[in-house]
Amino acid sequence: MSEGLIVPPGGGRKIVTKAQEVTFKVTGDHSRTGSLFEVVVPPGFDVGAHVHDRSEEIFYVLEGELDLLAFEPEERTPEDWRSWRGADGSTPTRAGAGSCMFVPAGCPHAFTNPHDSPARMLFLSAPPPDHERYFEELLEILGSRGAPEEEAVMHLREKYDIQQITPLRYDARRTQ
Repeated sequence: MSEGLIVPPGGGRKIVTKAQEVTFKVTGDHSRTGSLFEVVVPPGFDVGAHVHDRSEEIFYVLEGELDLLAFEPEERTPEDWRSWRGADGSTPTRAGAGSCMFVPAGCPHAFTNPHDSPARMLFLSAPPPDHERYFEELLEILGSRGAPEEEAVMHLREKYDIQQITPLRYDARRTQ
């Protein structure tokens, strides 16, 4: 017999570092089709533009504003995705509470919090559990003292189907 899952407000397994806070709401232990996370995006955090060959993702802004990208640019410049332009004129979007972004496999995407206060979003990734494991291992690296070890992060991305195009950035001084 199958049983459902009800996660109350504030419920779920939470991982908190100076770089980000992720609460696992629904994982591969519960679902064959997707993982759901609540993510607090601190001021100045930029996940960097990246692509997944096998995963689809949905982002839903709950509080605050994020700059979002979900298109193939005319040119994938490696430093900053916020100046990218699509062949159809697409540009990154400032997205407030209630905004939703769908990212199919193979589509470059990114988000950043350009403001001085945290933003919150729901994040659905399919199929599970790769993104759960990536979050766990990435937050462990980002939570260590000093600058993240770029080689460790690069290996982690290869392991979990993440082709990074522009760098992940965060200012630990802004997230304290």
